[in-house]
Amino acid sequence: MAGATLRERALRLLALREHSRSELARKLAAHASKDEVETLLERLIELDLLSDARFAQAYVRSHASRFGVKRMRHELARRGISEPLVDEALASESGTDELERAQAIWQRKYGTAPLDMKEWARQARFLQGRGFSTDVIRKLLKDPHHEPA
Repeated sequence: MAGATLRERALRLLALREHSRSELARKLAAHASKDEVETLLERLIELDLLSDARFAQAYVRSHASRFGVKRMRHELARRGISEPLVDEALASESGTDELERAQAIWQRKYGTAPLDMKEWARQARFLQGRGFSTDVIRKLLKDPHHEPA
């Protein structure tokens, strides 16, 4: 009975959205022993109901329009995704340029170039918090409309 309840709980969580193995383990830990959770997770992986690669792909797909590579890399690592899977998921989103994504986010938030250093710093901090590199931020705030020189 406890195994079925645990399995139902896991399937209910997976029906809502993809989860990483470590996320699901953490969520199920309070409801069963560590061995029961591990056994269930292995079975879900065998049945292809749980996949860290699929989770990473889904995460990048849903967050790429709002965050930079650094932030997504950090969040995926925090959720227990291995470095090779993170690299693979981020490479799949290579169709969109980091500078273009940063510009789209900046345009929605600000839309006008900073008029002084205080405003420049505020916009740079915002973009940095979103996970964009300093090179991308400098290029964007130097030429916010991304026009070729």
